[in-house]
Amino acid sequence: MIKPTNLPANYLTVRDAIGHLPKIVAGAQHKSDPLHICAGLSELNLERIRHSIPGGTWKDWPTRLVSDCHSKYTGQTYVGVYARMVWDAPSPTMTTQCYGFGNGRFGHPEQDSAISLREAAAFQTFPQGYKFLPPTKKIAVARLGKMIGNAVPVALGVAIGKSLVRHVR
Repeated sequence: MIKPTNLPANYLTVRDAIGHLPKIVAGAQHKSDPLHICAGLSELNLERIRHSIPGGTWKDWPTRLVSDCHSKYTGQTYVGVYARMVWDAPSPTMTTQCYGFGNGRFGHPEQDSAISLREAAAFQTFPQGYKFLPPTKKIAVARLGKMIGNAVPVALGVAIGKSLVRHVR
């Protein structure tokens, strides 16, 4: 195996990965990057994200915003949804629903939105300008978000490839 490059002392943070990207609002698409698009939020979820603190949980919200399922005993321990990322911490693992605020810790650390597809792709270490679709193809957030969330991070693929080449040599 090759030597590890991302030890705890030099991990990449959310800020490292997406801090340079322009701001967008929930449901918007940036004019210069079609992939910098995020899902829309209902009025209720907009209010929820406005009460969400980076690294916090739905337990930080006023009671009136808490979903009925979280009021039940079985839902009280599931605090990994409806949460914002933390700027100076590693990102959460990207999943098939990484584009949705209510699906995990996929709330933008500062903006009142879930992360965009471009931001999810950055966490998966795709190059900044990577084009997932031809320019004429319409972007379906859920479909493309699922593909990005299911992807093996590019940097991990490179490390595995280098390790295989080293082993064969």
